[in-house]
Amino acid sequence: MAPARRRGLAEEVADRIREAVFDGTYAPGAQLREVELSGDMDVSRGPVREALRLLEREGLVHCAWHRGTTVTTLSATDVDELDSLRGALEDLAVRLVVARASDEDLASLAKAAGMMERAVDAHEMVRCDIAFHDAVFAATGHQRLSDAWNGIRCQVHLFLLTRIGHSTEDYLERIPSEHRELVAALRARDAGAALDLFAVHRRHAVDVVRGTTQPD
Repeated sequence: MAPARRRGLAEEVADRIREAVFDGTYAPGAQLREVELSGDMDVSRGPVREALRLLEREGLVHCAWHRGTTVTTLSATDVDELDSLRGALEDLAVRLVVARASDEDLASLAKAAGMMERAVDAHEMVRCDIAFHDAVFAATGHQRLSDAWNGIRCQVHLFLLTRIGHSTEDYLERIPSEHRELVAALRARDAGAALDLFAVHRRHAVDVVRGTTQPD
C-alpha cells in the first residue's frame, strides 16, 4: 500500500473560504484567486487549489479554465433541481419526525427555532435556518437521510444567501415566526399540517429568488 498522505491544511483552508462565502465576504459570482487567497491565509497555492476542488465538489464554487474559480451563481435549473431534491428529502424527514422523534428531539427543534429570535442580521438568520433543518434531519434517526441532506447542505446555504441577496424585506421578522409554526406542527404530530407548512416555507424562498413575489 502507498504511504498515507498527511491531510488537514487543505480542509482548514476550505473551511475558511466556506465561512467567507457564508458570511457574505464572497458573494455569488465573486472571483476567488489562488494567489490572493494564499497570500491572505499565508499558505502556499497547493492547499488553496486543493481546497477549491473540495468546495467545487460541494457545489459552492465553480472552476472554469477561461474564468478561473468563482463562487457558484445558481441558475434557474439549479434552483429547480435543488428545490425538488430538498423537498423530497424534507418530506421524508417530516414524516419520520412526526412518527418517531422523541420529546427530547422535538425540544431540540424548538431550541433551534428559538435561536432565530436572537439573529441580528440576515446572514446570521440564514445560519440559524440551516441549523434548524440540521436538527430536523438529526431527529429522524435515519443516518442515510441525514447524509443525503449533508450532500446538498452547502448548496441550500448558498441558495438562502441568494435569497437574501434578492430581498431582506421583513426577513428577520418572518423567518422566526415561520419556524415556530413548523415546530408547533411537528410537536402536534400533525404530518399533513407539517408537510404543508414546510412546503410553503420552501416555496416562499424560491419565489423570492425567482423574483415572482410582489412587494406589499
